[in-house]
Amino acid sequence: MMNSIQKQLLFSFLFWIGTHAFAQSLSLKNPIRYLALGDSYTIGHSVAPAERWPNQLSDSLILRSYQVDTTHIIATTGWTTRNLLNAISGKNLENQQFSLVSLLIGVNNQYQGLDIEWYPIEFKALLDSCIRYAGGDTSCVFVVSIPDYAYTPFGNGSAAISQGIDLYNQINDSITATYGITYFNITPISRQGLADPSLVARDGLHPSGSQYTEWVKLILEYLDATQSTATSPLVPLEVLKIYPVPAQGTIRVAGLPTQSADFLRIIDLQGRQVKQVPIDSSGTTEIIIDSLAQGMYKIEALKGGRIVGIGGVIVE
Repeated sequence: MMNSIQKQLLFSFLFWIGTHAFAQSLSLKNPIRYLALGDSYTIGHSVAPAERWPNQLSDSLILRSYQVDTTHIIATTGWTTRNLLNAISGKNLENQQFSLVSLLIGVNNQYQGLDIEWYPIEFKALLDSCIRYAGGDTSCVFVVSIPDYAYTPFGNGSAAISQGIDLYNQINDSITATYGITYFNITPISRQGLADPSLVARDGLHPSGSQYTEWVKLILEYLDATQSTATSPLVPLEVLKIYPVPAQGTIRVAGLPTQSADFLRIIDLQGRQVKQVPIDSSGTTEIIIDSLAQGMYKIEALKGGRIVGIGGVIVE
């Protein structure tokens, strides 16, 4: 049975989910004034300026008859979240009226072995800044996941690197979801780098222009699907039915048919994914949780890399 403290925590958690349970479509508004914030992956280390993914995205939008007035990149190889925060501080970027803002940051936090506890704090501050630069319109902001440099000659298939990148992406994905901001998971593309050397730049570490093209294709596929069909930029998420609450040993998750979602993942309050399971064809998915520590967890349903359902549970 839940004690009074557990009930209070659960109600607070479910209220948090209710106030954040939405998914927002990325909105393109002419004229497009694009601001891309990041590190070496955004500035395109070891590739020509035209091959940088923000420039490829702008060029592709022009070909789709959008009016792109500005593509402004603020990014430097080696920058951490702290470096990026310092770089944009005091530049009055919110007064420049950007209609599209992207954020990709965190690999250097991982590479330099920085205290990961600072990453969610600084990433959230950066995302807040992106929203300000977009005039407060979250539908004009998107986040790109961190690519996995383990799948390069430099990374040499290191499992430790991949685990670190996964952890950072779980944090930035979770924070992005709470804002209802569009998130593009390009990490699986980067993990083809060892099998396909054309996806790695000449330096043996960074993505090539060809890999950046694949990132842009992913973004464009989403835009092509949503810009013509979206009737509202704000789409409510399904609220997952999870029982029992609190739980011991096993939980059952219902509320989403198999065609609406691919898999469920459980995330702890630090933003770390602790379990992932496919959606059961019966419509109710059973998850064994006996390996999870006591506490509160968020459960997300994903389809094509996007969150389509959300819920919460307390594990006793």
